[in-house]
Amino acid sequence: MVRGSGAALRRYGNFIDDLRLYVRGGTGGMGYPRLGGEGGRGGDVYFVAQERTTLKSVKNRYPQKRIVAGTGANSSVRALKGEKGEDCEVHVPPGISILDDDGKQIGEVNAAGERFLAARGGLGGSLATNFLPCKGQKRILHLDLKLIADVGLVGFPNAGKSSLLSKISHAKPEIANYAFTTIQPELGKIMYADYKQILVADLPGLIEGAHANRGMGHKFLKHVERTKHLLLVVDISGFQLSTKTRFRTAFETILLLTKELEQYKEELLTKPALLAINKMDLPCAKDNLNELLKQLQNPQDALHLLQEEVVPENTLKFRDIIPISTYTGEGIEELKACVRKSLDEEAEQENAEYRKKKLLLLQTSGEQKHRG
Repeated sequence: MVRGSGAALRRYGNFIDDLRLYVRGGTGGMGYPRLGGEGGRGGDVYFVAQERTTLKSVKNRYPQKRIVAGTGANSSVRALKGEKGEDCEVHVPPGISILDDDGKQIGEVNAAGERFLAARGGLGGSLATNFLPCKGQKRILHLDLKLIADVGLVGFPNAGKSSLLSKISHAKPEIANYAFTTIQPELGKIMYADYKQILVADLPGLIEGAHANRGMGHKFLKHVERTKHLLLVVDISGFQLSTKTRFRTAFETILLLTKELEQYKEELLTKPALLAINKMDLPCAKDNLNELLKQLQNPQDALHLLQEEVVPENTLKFRDIIPISTYTGEGIEELKACVRKSLDEEAEQENAEYRKKKLLLLQTSGEQKHRG
């Protein structure tokens, strides 16, 4: 049984998460040989992180994908030192990695207001350059967006991630009654009574083989990298992508999701993880849940019965397993509480480690002073 609002499918093309740009610093201004005047330096190109900006808006603003800063002013009798050319500030969304044309990461901007110097302006003409100006730095750069969220919802299509996001937050994702629902990542905030906010990203449904870039695997999996916690969402009645693919039980689904994450990047499995078992309102859900919990408690007992392609090298350890129904609202409040608890515990642990390091540093510097 599949539920949904039958909303129309949005093309992934509406959402851009990587963009290739040509950037060039401004050329310097001419020097003035007769009076030893120095031309102004060319303007610089900066990427500046700004909230509510998308890569699509960058593309719309620069349709030619060419960004050039202003030219420095020439030296003259009135102004021997020419003025610097105008800088060009390109507003980009937070969570951008900047890569050169070889795919090497050369910088990133994660929080609003952070800046990255993309191309430096050329020097103005002076005695050292025979009063001839220098051209600005030019390069081809790739902007790669990875969503930054506290929690990333991970699951195969139709597990109910979009419905869950709309239940726990104020987001209004499109929900459809076929296997491919979310075509682009959606962000929502869980708001708590004490005004605490937790950012949740609904990442598009994975398919088997996503790690090998099947479907749009890499586009989707890369967003998981920047989420602090994973929340796997699994349909208790199992999952089948289409009539041509195998039916997978809830237990197999969990193993396959783990395998996809592991094969894309093993470190993803070190993130704190929670498991939401959805569609608990369906017939036989309670029996299926009991069976699943047994399998999760002793996975080794069941693994030998499964095909090798399903079994990951390592299994995910879930901090909490919460049965829910996005249809009836069962378990939603408990899930929100578990998410909060898990994030708070992690933050406390990080703070304790930071305090420990700081103390150690103080002790070491104290000992060195004492010796001196």
